[in-house]
Amino acid sequence: MNWDDARIFLAIARSGQILGASRALGLNHATVARRLDALEAALGARLLARTTHGSELTAEGERFLAHAERVESEMLAAGEAAGTQNAAVAGTVRVGAPDGFGVAFLAPRIGELIERHPGLVIELVPVPRTFSLSRREADIAVTLERPREGRLIARKLTDYTLGLYASRGYLARQGSPAALEDLAAHRLVGYVEDLLYAASLDYTAEFLKAWRSSIAVSSAMGQTEAVRAGAGIGILHAFMARRDPDLVPVLPQHTLTRSYWTVIHEDLRAIRRVALVSEFLAEIVARDRAIFS
Repeated sequence: MNWDDARIFLAIARSGQILGASRALGLNHATVARRLDALEAALGARLLARTTHGSELTAEGERFLAHAERVESEMLAAGEAAGTQNAAVAGTVRVGAPDGFGVAFLAPRIGELIERHPGLVIELVPVPRTFSLSRREADIAVTLERPREGRLIARKLTDYTLGLYASRGYLARQGSPAALEDLAAHRLVGYVEDLLYAASLDYTAEFLKAWRSSIAVSSAMGQTEAVRAGAGIGILHAFMARRDPDLVPVLPQHTLTRSYWTVIHEDLRAIRRVALVSEFLAEIVARDRAIFS
């Protein structure tokens, strides 16, 4: 079996299509398809079922995927070990994060890491979604919940708080609620319920059981901008809202606490650049922990 063929199989499995894999690898479509055929012939098994919508793993493909990923991880670790202890850290690390943490906190600080290690390339993907570490959608994921399954290593970064906020202009026009039940008489900014990707994001009922959003936005940054513009009262990340003097806490005695975690697939824990980025995340959060209080 040719390892390059297995590497191409991994790219197809992760992208879900031969065309996507060919783009990621910089190879033409026909070459990728031919190498997959060669791998399947060498193994005597059908690994991927090709459909009009892409390529889906067969049962044999699922089993081979686990073996191929372990081999990939061992080869990455071997490459790390072959370098000298004092060699510069280089390579690409992709970090997936919720948009609030990724944009408001991490993006302004990531340049510090590149100054220390110019050979690093950081791909920050700050979008409201989950990331599959087993499919290498990210090397490190910042999550809102500790994973309970899979070969994953989780580390708690910090707790953070959420509270009710409105713009000064909105409160001047509509007045401020005196109690949580008064929220029902106000315009409310919330999330798009069917796009929630983590149970911990479903928290409006903890403020008001009959919460009805007049404006629903699928990202924390979008909700913050809508509230800042006077759209209504919303549940915002305190570490983001406190930066804007036009955002005013509403019923500040009522808050929620949630947590951020870093998660790495255990196959990548020996990769020096991944470990270094993970440690950097822990370092900057610890240094600026007061922001999240």
